Parts: sequence; structure tokens; C-alpha cells
Amino acid sequence: MGQIISLLIEISVMNRIRYIFPGRIVLFTITFALVTLFLACNSNRPSDNNNITMEAEINYLALGDSYTIGESVAEIDRWPVQLADRLGKEGVNIGTPEIIARTGWTTDELQNGISERKPSGTYGLVSLLIGVNNQYRGRDSESFRGEFQDLLNRAISFAANDTSGIFVLSIPDWGVMPFAEGRDREKISAEIDEYNNVCREECEEYGITFFDITPISREAVSRPEFIAVDGLHPSGAMYAEWVEMISGRVKFILADN
Repeated sequence: MGQIISLLIEISVMNRIRYIFPGRIVLFTITFALVTLFLACNSNRPSDNNNITMEAEINYLALGDSYTIGESVAEIDRWPVQLADRLGKEGVNIGTPEIIARTGWTTDELQNGISERKPSGTYGLVSLLIGVNNQYRGRDSESFRGEFQDLLNRAISFAANDTSGIFVLSIPDWGVMPFAEGRDREKISAEIDEYNNVCREECEEYGITFFDITPISREAVSRPEFIAVDGLHPSGAMYAEWVEMISGRVKFILADN
């Protein structure tokens, strides 16, 4: 309203000027009025900032075993919880992770756990970390491959068939932990690498993001703060290092969807 009143006053003034300088000011008067009207109308248009709407909350499903459930650490120190907290502080509207994981689970046991829980809805983010117990029980990596593929397919279905919102973490090397004292540490490490090669190959085949956090797990040899009180699992401090490594890429994945 203020702009329109101002416009009328300006036109009135220009009309008076027109009578003083007839013929010379007519074109200027019309042009001035039109420009002023255009600016007044555009000033009433909502700015881009006013058009910003809150994005829907992103549902996050974390699938795995003892590493995902955070054996021997507090709930807030679980890596999926730390990841969600980190993303939330960086402006990502992500919900509390829904975790389907249990200490000791192998790939087939995780499948059964998923079937029992029956997660519903669509997830904008799905993570998978599994395989250490297959290796621990002496199963070969090729039998693991088929079961890992099945889990990837289930993860894809939870993400509405969109592989861009799925990521896999490599298996940590428990052979460097105090728990492995007296065991063949080199053999454990070699088998972990073999399993992780399967994970990497399948992720490449499916077009799924793969994070190799195994080198961080091996730093526990010289960083005792990376070891949980049970002498086997990572501490919250190690999980924080995982999150530091992956959070930027995960944020990019979510922003790109």
C-alpha cells in the first residue's frame, strides 16, 4: 500500500511538471511511472528465503552385528548414533537411527533378525556392516559373498531401490585387539582383508558406497584409547574416528538425493 501511495504522489508531481514544460516531459513521465510501478509490484513478491520449507526427516536404518550395536560402549557412543548426531549438528534433518544388530550375528542371522523386526517404510539412509562373525567361525569368503549379496538386495529394497542412499563399512580387524593374544594375528588380518575384498567388489558391482575403516581399526595397536573395556571391540573414540572419516561423504550423498 505504501508503494502505491508513493506512486500516486510521484505521478501527480510529474503531471504538474508536464503543464510547466508541455511536450517535453510526457515521455519521461510515462517511463518514470511504469518503472516505479514495476518496482512497487516486485517489492511485494516473496523473497526466496520466505519460500524455504523444512525438509522431511530422513529415516536411517543401520544393519549389522556387535560393531553396529556398539558392544561394550554407551548408546551415545555407537557409531550410527554418533553419525546421526554429527549430521544433525551440520543441518541434516535425520532421525534417531533404527538399529537391527546383535553381538555375534553372522550374515544369515542378520537376515533372520531383519525378518523378525520387519522394518517398514522407506529409509533415506541405510548402512551395513557385517561379516566378522562369519570369519570368526571359520566360514569361507565365497559363501559369505552370496549372503552378503542378499543383504545388499534387502538394503536396496528398504531404500526404495535407490542405491545412492546406502553405504557399507568394511570389517574391522579384531586380530590387533588384546582379545586375539595367543592367536595367529596375521592369519586373522589376512582373512579380514579377504572378506573386505568381497564387500568392496560387491559394492562396486551394485554401485554402493564403500568405506574402508579397517586401517583405522588397526591403529589400536598403538592407540589403547581405541579399545573398549572388553579388549575386543572398538571404543567410542575409535567409532568417532570412523564418523570423522565417513560423515562428509554421507552428508554429500544425502544432499545429492
